[in-house]
Amino acid sequence: MRRRRNVKIVATLGPASRDPAMIKRLFEAGADVFRINMSHTDHATLASYVANIRALEAEIDRPIGILADLQGPKLRIGAMAGGGVDLETGSSVRIDLDPAPGDAHHLFLPHREVFAVLKEGGQLLIDDGRLRLRIEKASSDSVMARVEVGGRLTDRKGVNVPDALLPIAALSAKDRADLDRALECGVDWIALSFVQRPEDVAEARKIVAGRAGVLSKIEKPAALDRLDEIIELSDAVMVARGDLGVELPIEQVPVRQKQITRAARAAGKPVVVATQMLESMITSPMPTRAEVSDVATAVFDGADAVMLSAESASGKYPVEAVEMMDRVARSIEGDAQYRMVMDAQRAAPEATTADAITAASAQVAQTLKAAAIVCWTSSGSTALRAARERPSSPIIVLTPVASTGRRLAIAWGLHCVVTEDAHDFEDMVERACQFAFREGFASVNQRIVVTAGVPLRTPGATNLLRVAFVGKKAGSFVG
Repeated sequence: MRRRRNVKIVATLGPASRDPAMIKRLFEAGADVFRINMSHTDHATLASYVANIRALEAEIDRPIGILADLQGPKLRIGAMAGGGVDLETGSSVRIDLDPAPGDAHHLFLPHREVFAVLKEGGQLLIDDGRLRLRIEKASSDSVMARVEVGGRLTDRKGVNVPDALLPIAALSAKDRADLDRALECGVDWIALSFVQRPEDVAEARKIVAGRAGVLSKIEKPAALDRLDEIIELSDAVMVARGDLGVELPIEQVPVRQKQITRAARAAGKPVVVATQMLESMITSPMPTRAEVSDVATAVFDGADAVMLSAESASGKYPVEAVEMMDRVARSIEGDAQYRMVMDAQRAAPEATTADAITAASAQVAQTLKAAAIVCWTSSGSTALRAARERPSSPIIVLTPVASTGRRLAIAWGLHCVVTEDAHDFEDMVERACQFAFREGFASVNQRIVVTAGVPLRTPGATNLLRVAFVGKKAGSFVG
């Protein structure tokens, strides 16, 4: 099944999309990667999701990516008296380690380590920023705060601290258990929530040990201060606009989205734009015009993937949401302005043989109007370099490693095929022609551009470019 767009779609699974039939419908509608939100998924359900996706993958004979999204070290207020109280704007409230149920004058914050970094003048944002408090006095185990924006506060609502670098581990005990189980199940991507510093990514990479890609969610202001370092250590990043929009002034989020997208693209790392993209389709069969424009902006910016959260996990119209995202993406990519934007934003290649060959393949394919660029890869590095160029020709990825094909499902424009490795150079070219024809990208007598590394099976050693004709000869196709 060939997609008629380059940007990929990530669909979150949940109550509305947990059964195998619905997962298949979502894939057929356009989902390329399935996200499993570990904040709401137990280990038995995780294993069931993975098994159902892998069964579908075997049925359609195409790699599908699976992303396990860890909850992260979320701060939460304790229980409230009677289940909830009203905090009045202008009132004062004490926040401390006393586990007594909270009321209008006292709140329990069960995170001792956080008090060490809370400072006078700093903000505390509760319940996704619906309630806003300003710290007036701070000590090692309590703070006094004034309520700047009040409202109803119920049990265990989340707390954001935008002004501080929190001294908490990147992986909670729950995250570590979820991570271990996700790796046992064979997921392709691990998403790290609330990344603050490069060390958070390094810690996770040691545990993952190459068994999955590590995707860093950028949703903390502290992460923006060290964005390039975080991207360098990550295999991919996500513009997680939910918490980012809570901790930053909301008008800054579009600018930061572009900053993160451009930085990831320049580094050749996949970037996913997420949160509220088609939010109204949770309850409506049609999105708003503003939501369509939001998806279009991400596509124009060259994002590798756009993501659906509650729209596909718990909404009334999960299939329609994927179909809508697919339609918007195809419409934008079919516009002449899109190609102009991609060409204008193309980053200069690095001074390496692999980058030079990959950049040349995009130029050769454009000049010759080649039907496709075909990349042979084991590690995936050749394919990611090809995607970074955002070429005008489709990219076919041939790999003997199933996990590589699955992981690359998140990257821009890559049509992945898992096949046995080439025996030699001529076999590589001949089979590239066969797959270009079989997958519907090239017709007889059309040209393709083939890139690979010689010697074969040498990761990252892209050093070969070959132009080949798809021709019919004794029932096979040769270059």
